[in-house]
Amino acid sequence: MDDYQERRKHWYDPIRQEGIFTWDWFYGQEYALADLHSISPQFRAELATATEALGQVFARVAEVTRQGNEQLFAELGLPRETWQAVRITLDPELPTVIGRFDFALTPEGLKMLEFNSDTPTGVVEAFYVNGKICEQGGMEDPNAGMDQHIRQAFSTAVHSYRKRGFSCDGIFFSALGWHEEDAGTTRYLMENSTLPARFVPLEDLRVKGDRMTARWEGEEVPIDVLYRLHALEILAEDTDRDGYPTGAHVLDLVAREKLLLINPPSALISQTKALQALIWNLYEEDQFLTPGERETVETYMLPTYLENRFLGKEPHVIKPIFGREGGAVRLCDAQGRVEHRDSDRLYENQPMIYQKRVELETVETETLKGPFQGRLLWGSFLVGGKASAILARADGPITGNLSYFLPVGYS
Repeated sequence: MDDYQERRKHWYDPIRQEGIFTWDWFYGQEYALADLHSISPQFRAELATATEALGQVFARVAEVTRQGNEQLFAELGLPRETWQAVRITLDPELPTVIGRFDFALTPEGLKMLEFNSDTPTGVVEAFYVNGKICEQGGMEDPNAGMDQHIRQAFSTAVHSYRKRGFSCDGIFFSALGWHEEDAGTTRYLMENSTLPARFVPLEDLRVKGDRMTARWEGEEVPIDVLYRLHALEILAEDTDRDGYPTGAHVLDLVAREKLLLINPPSALISQTKALQALIWNLYEEDQFLTPGERETVETYMLPTYLENRFLGKEPHVIKPIFGREGGAVRLCDAQGRVEHRDSDRLYENQPMIYQKRVELETVETETLKGPFQGRLLWGSFLVGGKASAILARADGPITGNLSYFLPVGYS
């Protein structure tokens, strides 16, 4: 234990002092581990293959969905306030600018569990911290050089807006100012985008008439382009102290293209887990998908439905369509008995999807509490349509908000 404590101090103190990643200790618990999990280049390559192939499937289905009717939006669980905004996209061939697929490595191979296409986190850990820990541990970083993907993707996004005739003079990046992880993640993306942008906390944004402004150095500065680490389905419900629906007002500006967003509002279509059910239905019905896309779905996706077709047949998982970090997830046996439940009740009132249950691979690692045996979840970023950095998290049967970040390196 003393050796681990010393190693952790030696590895993370310098990173913390740089001020880029300061949440290695989170909610009073150890978050970032002073350990390195070994992977092979072959496994890394398969994650990349799965990520890009699924990105293309989601892009095609989301693009057709974007042009659908409001009844389809309702069936996918999209809040009414977002229905016009989600029709706005940047590139019909990309589901998002920066997103993250989550995978389980199962006896049947890699299986995608969800797609965080709207407001993914884990960015600093994957693109920055992982490399620093690999340096300390003497291993090769599988994410080396991939921060350039952020610069390329964000520059392309703004260029696309400019090409369509929009003003992009006022570029701001925003997140909750008090939230260490969200603010730190957003600042990291801003710095690596190399855009002439400014960071402003969400609480310093204002909306009036046809403009959103940022309180900056005592003035109200107009915003043309906004990167926001604030989920659109949450924005849809936002109100001010007087009950005014500020979120709906913002989404109206977005729908009328008075405010340009990164990620684009259309990314919300891929964020809802109900889209996984739609994709799986297209696969089962042999509709729309090309033979190559059908192979991708069969290889990397899991049977997913909007009703429970597993009851009495096989184990399954119940998930809220917009849940994050394992919130309100239930792992059930074939008879529907709940064997594991996430304690977070934030998402319990959302519509649910039902997905075939698979077991995540086991991992053993050191922690400040001693040896830990848990389950490993793989995150793989899709940035500008390219497979990018990867992220490993270790937890129990459900990967929750207090999971461990486990750095990885080539063996």
